[in-house]
Amino acid sequence: SPLKQTADRLFGPENYKWSVIGAGYPAEFNLATLSIMMGGHVRVGLEDNIYVRKGVLAKSNAELVEKVVRIARELEREIATPDEAREILGLKGKDKVNY
Repeated sequence: SPLKQTADRLFGPENYKWSVIGAGYPAEFNLATLSIMMGGHVRVGLEDNIYVRKGVLAKSNAELVEKVVRIARELEREIATPDEAREILGLKGKDKVNY
């Protein structure tokens, strides 16, 4: 995509992380699939989309995550563990916060 090509040119492809978020159904899963195919990261959750399939409400965030994990595995992408995701995002672990 032109946006990724510009970021690669400006920052170098190894010097940044990018992800996609899609609000609503089917945008969340369509955009997640494109991001996975292009080497990006994704985020899904009930705060952005309440449907797991057309007309079917998701029961939980976990159900949305499970769907995008299935998509990623079909596309032969490795899934980050929670600790790896924290590292990618530069977040503290739960043992380092006061709640």
